[in-house]
Amino acid sequence: MDICAVSAAELSRRMASATWTARAVMEAYLDRIATVNPGLNAIISLRPAADLLAEADAADRSPRRGWLHGMPLAVKDVVATKGLRTTYGSPLHADFVPEADDLIAARMRATGAIFIGKTNTPEWGHGSHSYNPVQGVTRNPYDPTRTAGGSSGGAAAALAARLVPVADGSDTMGSLRNPAAFCNVYGFRPTWGLVPQDAVGDTFINTITTDGPMARSPEDIAHFLEILAGPYPETPLGRAAEAYSSLLDTDIKGKRIGWLGDWDGAYPVEDGIQYLCRTALSVFEDLGARVEPIQAPLPAEELWESWTVLRSAINAHAKRDLLEDPEKRALTKPETLWEIETGLTRTTADLFRASEIRSRWYAAAARLFDRFDALALPSAQVWPFPTDWTWPRDVAGRQMDSYHRWMEIVIPVSLIGLPCLSIPAGFGANSLPMGVQLFGPTGSDARILAMGHAYHRATDWPSQRPPVL
Repeated sequence: MDICAVSAAELSRRMASATWTARAVMEAYLDRIATVNPGLNAIISLRPAADLLAEADAADRSPRRGWLHGMPLAVKDVVATKGLRTTYGSPLHADFVPEADDLIAARMRATGAIFIGKTNTPEWGHGSHSYNPVQGVTRNPYDPTRTAGGSSGGAAAALAARLVPVADGSDTMGSLRNPAAFCNVYGFRPTWGLVPQDAVGDTFINTITTDGPMARSPEDIAHFLEILAGPYPETPLGRAAEAYSSLLDTDIKGKRIGWLGDWDGAYPVEDGIQYLCRTALSVFEDLGARVEPIQAPLPAEELWESWTVLRSAINAHAKRDLLEDPEKRALTKPETLWEIETGLTRTTADLFRASEIRSRWYAAAARLFDRFDALALPSAQVWPFPTDWTWPRDVAGRQMDSYHRWMEIVIPVSLIGLPCLSIPAGFGANSLPMGVQLFGPTGSDARILAMGHAYHRATDWPSQRPPVL
């Protein structure tokens, strides 16, 4: 049996029963990485094999610490990892080796994970195409001439190519969902606050960014979420975790899903994407659920206004030094500088109006969830695009007015911190993958994962191995 092909849940079970040793697992993954990763550049800063095998041997000799015990993991390169180079995709940190783990890395280590390296990301995580001047570009396993998405593009590509069993990601503007769709895997953005942030800088204002799990099945996501989630006493607004992996087997007969499509034409979407996504939702109908088209509850332009004000203001004041220090400015990409410059123009009136808009959207969404168990949107507006692009300049004939406008379809979820699972929708006529966002009300993480689990058992799209394998 191919060790790298089994689910993380099965891998953990076999390692717990000593059917497979941590050394055997590490050897299998290092062989796969050596063969496949050079053509993808998904995993970066790979540690020496001798060191990793020694850690695997130590894991085999030690008591089992948790679900990840002895598993090889690569951590997203915007997460600090003790003793392991963390670049943030920026030349300013090309040689940075942290002295401590960020919180989610510490939680992974505490349950026995062995960090083999990092997964690639755009510079500062800005944009949904994983390229940067330090580590280069990550390619899509289903077509290496195309992007793997971002900012968790390295994680998604590594999962699809079976280079890691599960992966962490982070999501401000679809960074767990867009690359999952592009790479035919699952990405889960949890309810905001369920996976806590580090007690560094602002921990109250920024409620649009969260870490979360990615995997090739909702079961693996559920197990991994149990490790990442749960309150952290040094940060506010935390939420208690649940035993997600034990709540997956739920009958979805009678569940109602509201299909938002292209938000009444507000979001330009490339040909074939809506059809593929709506076809994927018909699987839920086959399982006894109802899928109904619904009208957009708020004007998309209002959501965009709220989003861009909040996002730019947060970036401006968290990263202001990149603009004001001439040496740092010279080594920072234009899109990040644009975010900062734009954010510095925001007034308190702008911020109040942005908050008022998202408050109205939260209330409108709550009313929709009185009628529906989940809502659905495409996970992306474009198919995976060529790796030599920086970002799509037009979508379906409509010009994009910023580097991130082409990702607008993800902001209804991000703006109000809802739990959302990007599920694989299959492949288009171009043989490229796509996904669907399935999202629910605050705190409905277990419900959304259970619905995704039922869908996965009926489809298992990730089992369609990419050509690189």
